[in-house]
Amino acid sequence: MRRRGGRPAAPYPAPPARARPRVRAGRRPGPQRRYRRRGDLGWKLAAVVCGWVGEDILDAYTTERHPVAARLLRNTRAQIALMRPDPQTRALWEMFSDLMDLDDTHRYVADILAGMDVRYDRGDDHRLVGTLCPDMKLTLERPDPDVVTAVTRSADLLREGRGLLLDLVDRAEVRDAAAAWTGRVDTVTARTDRVDLDVLLIRPDGCVAWALPTGQDLDATTLVRALGTWFGQPA
Repeated sequence: MRRRGGRPAAPYPAPPARARPRVRAGRRPGPQRRYRRRGDLGWKLAAVVCGWVGEDILDAYTTERHPVAARLLRNTRAQIALMRPDPQTRALWEMFSDLMDLDDTHRYVADILAGMDVRYDRGDDHRLVGTLCPDMKLTLERPDPDVVTAVTRSADLLREGRGLLLDLVDRAEVRDAAAAWTGRVDTVTARTDRVDLDVLLIRPDGCVAWALPTGQDLDATTLVRALGTWFGQPA
């Protein structure tokens, strides 16, 4: 793959199979990382093709993904170092294997391999902005009392490849501020067990673009800025 201007893109090497730590069942390292990379680029290309945004948005792919690739390369080199056949490295590997039996260590390494520890620097102090949206069990609000309230997962709401404004506490002023982007961003009102969030703006690749903590007054300019950055100006 080549970036705009013909410059070659940096490779994304996979860790050597023999050097990978033992990852417990249910945490598959490879697919999440590949899917996120493809999804990150794919929706931005689609936005440019559809004319929502200019080509400058493609530069965000380099800004976001190259630090991730550099960290992956560092981790790969560390794992290769553990494959050396000398007695000292073997002792280090055995110690590392013992550490992998600790839940915190295992979670840390598994999240690195799966790409779940990635946080893009989007200039926002909220801890979720720039990370993959946590998968939450949602109870969707329906205006018709005769319709059974639907239960779904937050990941299911991104299947259409559109942005998502997820309102978790019925903040009408937030929905009104984003109304001009209805053609590009789905707005969903739902309930969840989380008590630290009121609203999330989520990109099509699942990355949180903006967050409103519980009970915080809305600064509409920050929401409009995030909407304009990732979904262009409203038609």
